[in-house]
Amino acid sequence: MDCRPGCGACCVAPSISSPIPGMPGGKPAGVPCIHLTDDALCGLFGQPDRPAVCEAFSATPALCGDSREDAFARLRALETATA
Repeated sequence: MDCRPGCGACCVAPSISSPIPGMPGGKPAGVPCIHLTDDALCGLFGQPDRPAVCEAFSATPALCGDSREDAFARLRALETATA
């Protein structure tokens, strides 16, 4: 599955505990990554300094559902379950 245009849920909903360029402490859940572009794309995509956790993420129907709202709800639920 390709990322849904205009979504960006994976760059907002989950926490990231590893350092991100410009966010050395990672990012809390619900806070947009500073590299999330205005059109909800990753500004680090394809760059060598993109965090491994982000590089390993794959959009799937199970995680992303049928809409941006589904993606946020599912990723928030996963964040809560693993906190």
